[in-house]
Amino acid sequence: MSLIECRLLCKDYERGGEAVHVLDHLDLSIERGSYTALMGPSGSGKTTLLNLLAGIDRATSGELLVDGTDLAQLDRNQLAQWRSRHVGYVFQLYNLVPVLSAYENVELPLLLHDLTAAERHRRVVEALESVDLAERHAHQPRQLSGGHEQRVANAPALVTPPTLLRADEPTGDHDRTNADAVMDLFGRLHTERGQTIVMVTHDDSIARRAQRTVRLEKGRLAVQEATR
Repeated sequence: MSLIECRLLCKDYERGGEAVHVLDHLDLSIERGSYTALMGPSGSGKTTLLNLLAGIDRATSGELLVDGTDLAQLDRNQLAQWRSRHVGYVFQLYNLVPVLSAYENVELPLLLHDLTAAERHRRVVEALESVDLAERHAHQPRQLSGGHEQRVANAPALVTPPTLLRADEPTGDHDRTNADAVMDLFGRLHTERGQTIVMVTHDDSIARRAQRTVRLEKGRLAVQEATR
């Protein structure tokens, strides 16, 4: 069953007074519970597509349905509420608030939800335990190693859980050990929780950890291939 449906999806930007067609009438379906890697050369539209799927940006034309919701029909406030309920984010950079503890950084996205303090606490503790950092809950980012920071940055993806996990080059700034740790976490989220993951990567070895690779060229679907 499809979670995401893109139909004739277009995204244009204006550059130097001229329209640049980043996505060009793209058709794509992504199944619920699937794990998809988006690949392609720079400028192919993969990060733009990822941002559209997550409701961070809006399409110029075409149709984009996520879990039955037409994102084009949501106003700015509705779109922000939709993102808070449905999208989890994993970034290339750690994206942590430096003055907050690991616990507080993980709790931050939950403050947008109608949860009791006890329920927020339970979810944060479970997320930190899942990434083996419960004992460092009071540490600020500057007191953590790079690998630990990455695990804290990934933990918010565990607390909701989101309808869609959006990951933009999640291993691009890491050594192989930390990159493997991130991919192991994604693998557990997918196989144990049935999490739908869409990930942009330039690394073929990382893409092979996904179920399917979608390659874009000049804003169009070039090829889809099962990786496992």
